[in-house]
Parts: sequence; C-alpha cells; structure tokens
Amino acid sequence: MTMKNKTALLATLAIATLALLAATMAVRAADETKAATKSTAKPALSVAVVQAQSVPLVQRVVANGNIAAWQEASVGAEANGFRLAEVRVNVGDVVKKGQVLAIFTTEMAQADVAQIKAAVAEAEATLAEAAANAQRARDLQATGALSAQQINQYLTAERTAQARVEAQRAAARVQQIRLQQTQVRAPDAGVISARSATVGAVVPAGQELFRLIRQGRLEWRAEVASTDLVRLKPGMSVRVTPPGGSPVVGRLRMVAPTVDPATRNGLAYVDLAAPGLAKAGMFARGEFDLGTTAAMTLPQSAVLLREGFSYVFTVGGDGKVTQVKVGTGRREGDRIEITSGLPAGARVVAAGGGFLVDGDAVRVVDAPAAPRTTP
Repeated sequence: MTMKNKTALLATLAIATLALLAATMAVRAADETKAATKSTAKPALSVAVVQAQSVPLVQRVVANGNIAAWQEASVGAEANGFRLAEVRVNVGDVVKKGQVLAIFTTEMAQADVAQIKAAVAEAEATLAEAAANAQRARDLQATGALSAQQINQYLTAERTAQARVEAQRAAARVQQIRLQQTQVRAPDAGVISARSATVGAVVPAGQELFRLIRQGRLEWRAEVASTDLVRLKPGMSVRVTPPGGSPVVGRLRMVAPTVDPATRNGLAYVDLAAPGLAKAGMFARGEFDLGTTAAMTLPQSAVLLREGFSYVFTVGGDGKVTQVKVGTGRREGDRIEITSGLPAGARVVAAGGGFLVDGDAVRVVDAPAAPRTTP
C-alpha cells in the first residue's frame, strides 16, 4: 500500500470516528434535555387542600306519607221528614262547638208540641178529678158509706190518671227534642271539610249533611320502614315538607302497633300543630330528628359523583393526585359525611376535582379566606 493510500484510509477512519462521537453526544444531549423538560413540567392545576373534620350531624329518618285529618265528625239530620230551610256554613268555614249549621222547617214540630201540651193539660185535669174522688173515698172509708170495691176503683182511677199524666209529659219532652233537632249544630269546634246539605231537601234521620275536621287538627301519616320504626319515639320532633310549601314542624304522637306485611312499612302519626299551607289529602315528605352524633365530613365541593359513585382526589407528598372512591352519608349545609374509603389524615382537593385525572401534578395553595361580613 502506498503512502498516499494509507493517508486516505487514516483520514476516512478519523472522519467516521468523529461522526460517531458527534452522534453519541447529540443523543446524550437530547436525553438530558428531555429529562430536564420532564423534571420541570408545570402542574396541571393550582388547588387548595382540606382534611376531614369531625362535625356533629343530625341523625334523621326520611319517610313519605299522606296528610289527613286528625279526626273527622259526621254531622247529620237527627229529625225525620223535615224540609231543610237554611244552610249557614260552607266548605272551609271555621265553626265553634254548638254553632248552628243548618235549620229545618219548624211548623210541623211546633204543631206537634202544641198538640202534646194540650194532651198534657187534659191528662192533668183528669188526674185532678180522679185525685178528688179518691180522697173522698178515703174519707168515707171509715163510715161504711162506700163498699171496698168502690173505694178501690177510685184509688185505681187516681193511679191510672197519674200514670197518664207522666206519659203525656214524656211525650211532650220528645216533641220538644224534635223541635230542637230542627237546628243542626256542630258537635265540636273545627273546619267544615265537606257539605251535602241542600236547601229544600227532605232528608231522613241519620243522613250526613256536613263533615267536620275536629278542632282543625291535621296529622301526617308517615310510612316508615320496619327497620327504622323501632328508632322512633313519641314526642320527637319531625320536619314535614308539603308540596310547594314551607316545612312544618310536628311532633310524633304515636307509632302504629302493626306493620303492613306486603310493604314492611308501619305508620307513624305526627301531629301538625300549625299546618300552614298543608291540606288534608296532600302527599308530603318528612324527616324524623333522632339527635346528633359526630361524623367525619368534607365540603361537598370536594366530593365528585361519577358513574353513580362518590370520589375524592387526595394529594400525595410528590404533588400528584390520586382518585379515591369513598362512601358518603348524611348532609348538613355544605358538609357531607364520609363513611368509608378515606385514609386518616389525607389531604383532599377542596374544589375543582372535575378538571383532574388520576396522576395529575398539582400545586397546593392556601385556601381563600372566608369573606368577612361587616356588622
């Protein structure tokens, strides 16, 4: 090999070596740049973190049921065969005990009273005559002017006349009661809930003319599951919410002694002292207050609902978030009870979790201070 060829070969090898070295350095520089870029990646979101707090929450039993009258009174006609002359109340009227609700015609009853009074007077006159005859018979009994049979007849006539007077007086009292029954009176204070009385109608005795909600009292008849029924005690506070109305506070009066075998629900009767806009026949939802117990809670903004389950995002020491499935329970204001799944002392993203995915890097910032209200 000539000197010239050797020189060319050495030059070629040198160039190849330099190219390989340059390529190796370029790859190494690219890796270092990529690692540096990865190590300096910006966080996905700036978040505030919170920890679960123990807060006293009210234990409640939720139920549904109908609002009904506490008791209803049926007001009907007591007299038979009278024509209804006047109706003084209508549905929704508030009435007092003994108030006149309707009046029947009284002409026939007054005529019967007058007739029986005349019969009483006649019986009393007959009694006076029989009593005088009996007294004369007693006076002559010692003289023998009258036989024992005649004396006994006079005495018997006196007793018969006395009995007839008593019978006529009793009949007079009956007619007087019939006259009083031409006025239909309220048996108790309350609210008229139904009316079937019509002026001019001739109604038989016992036919209902009005229906009355006694004392205007309503009650909520809640259908409670048998598992919760044993937790209810008479006297506890109940919050009832009728449709379209404000909540009404009531008191549990009693719990039914039986449970429906088909639904496994029992009835709880709740007195509504001030029903407000609630009306009999409404369907309402209510909550029984069972007292307060301590519970671990988070702000509701920290809990996400996805695919029917509740999740929170916890922040680790490396600044990355982890999606954790949790169990939830009671709610009070802006707090929600966490029943399971959350590790003790975990830092939880307070808000904005909907923009995060598992493994995102975040920057933790201080939670904004609550706005101060000026007194």
